[in-house]
Amino acid sequence: MRRAGRTDANQSVIVAALRAAGASVAITSGAGNGLPDLLVGWRGETILMELKDGDKPPSAKQLTPAESYFVEHWRGRPVVVVESVEDALRALGVSK
Repeated sequence: MRRAGRTDANQSVIVAALRAAGASVAITSGAGNGLPDLLVGWRGETILMELKDGDKPPSAKQLTPAESYFVEHWRGRPVVVVESVEDALRALGVSK
């Protein structure tokens, strides 16, 4: 059975910042099964981003078992875990 993902509180601001930088963003947080929260298109590349709320304690920012499995078994470009707008823009190679 598919387990739907939760939406992190910082998702909307991170998505807005990525789009403002010129990236295309597909929100996949509702897909569940460990699929990262965002598919980000940037300069001919696809970047998978898993969002964690930077305001939460470290124990609440750990990857779930399904997320860990996905990250470990994904054979494409490594999944980037981001906690903030700055992290997301850094993953694109730009800074705020």
